[in-house]
Amino acid sequence: MLLKSLIFHYHGLDEDEKALLEESANQYAAHRELDWANAFIAEDFLSAFERAREFLNKVIGVLPKEKKLDHLIAVWQDNHKKGYMTEMEATAMINLAKDWDIQSELMERVREG
Repeated sequence: MLLKSLIFHYHGLDEDEKALLEESANQYAAHRELDWANAFIAEDFLSAFERAREFLNKVIGVLPKEKKLDHLIAVWQDNHKKGYMTEMEATAMINLAKDWDIQSELMERVREG
């Protein structure tokens, strides 16, 4: 939930993004996790990406490549559900993919559609 919430908060959370986060929280029974993620981001919005990046590198960065890729692709696809993706959101996900050594795999999956 932190990964998705972080990307959706990149330019301020709009109503479509809130609805997608709620949908994910419902799907995974993860409302407490979503509340935690939103509080983590609200703690210091300006440093949220770097703090989350450090946290996610410890948690997701140790997973097998396919699992890391699945997490990023899920967020990438949810961004498309809202009808647009900003350059900053895409860049943030590409930077995380680079951290996790899955940048080429992410680009390949994105190109496949």
